[in-house]
Amino acid sequence: MGLTPLAPGDLATLVTSLEMRSRPKPAPLPDAPLTLVRWKQPSLAKYRALFLRVGGPWLWFSRLAMDDAQLEAILHHQDVMIWAVCDRAGIEVGILELDFREAGACEISFFGLVPELNGKGYGRWLMAQAMAAAWRPGVTRVWLHSCSFDAPSALNFYIKSGFVPFARAVEQFADPRLTGVLPETAAPHIPLLRPTS
Repeated sequence: MGLTPLAPGDLATLVTSLEMRSRPKPAPLPDAPLTLVRWKQPSLAKYRALFLRVGGPWLWFSRLAMDDAQLEAILHHQDVMIWAVCDRAGIEVGILELDFREAGACEISFFGLVPELNGKGYGRWLMAQAMAAAWRPGVTRVWLHSCSFDAPSALNFYIKSGFVPFARAVEQFADPRLTGVLPETAAPHIPLLRPTS
């Protein structure tokens, strides 16, 4: 067993891929003071702002690093569905994004709530909503990725929700806090190591 060093300024995360091959049995929808609002072809600025609010604390950065044309091609595709999770005041506090571009499959591309809502049971409500939308006619597989930078409970939550892990990979990338994609204050639980000059 050995360690593979990373250059200062680089990060690596363990990515677990999980899937569900059959629709879960219907269950009562958990209570939550939240609603889903469908975003059809959202503005890029609006999407990026919510993506940052939900994912910044966990170093989500992939969509923030895309140029406008790349991001618009995904967000405005007819087979990509996006919802904002809103609280009673109408404030956007979460995101659900489903990708049906692969025939017979649905990828839960992004699923999350702002950190202030973690641990309140609202994730079960959001997952019930995701399942209802993902398992549309013709879908035989729903899948997603989780990584070791996600909330500590994320992987176990997905498994308890009925997803089965099927693959692992290590992803290495330049720290987005050093490239300017995310603010340096993002994800303070992950040490920021600057390259030495």
